[in-house]
Amino acid sequence: MPVRRTFLVAALALLSGGALFSGGVLAHHGWGSYDSNTVLTLDGTVAEIDPNNPHGELKLKTADKLWIVTLSPPSRMAARGKPLSEIKVGDKVVAVGYPSRSRPDEMRAERVTHNGFTVELR
Repeated sequence: MPVRRTFLVAALALLSGGALFSGGVLAHHGWGSYDSNTVLTLDGTVAEIDPNNPHGELKLKTADKLWIVTLSPPSRMAARGKPLSEIKVGDKVVAVGYPSRSRPDEMRAERVTHNGFTVELR
């Protein structure tokens, strides 16, 4: 009987841990919160940079609004020829991507152009 109970407790622990892990992964990699039917092109000046993983962010000041631009992981940007460290506050950037469905000031960038170089982020 103790063996059965131990097995049952171990099985429940694995299942609950797996459910938590997969939920976290799905939550992180789910892009359903962005409207992929609407493409935005933002042309503005970098007001702030957050290079932290898993996704870097820019705050981009356009003519009428301050946007949060969610980028790809910094390592991907670097691998594709545009390390985030090359972008500085005050630089001009064009970001093309999808608006957030829940945050009216956020977009997920698919590509970024900086100093004449365009990097595809996805």
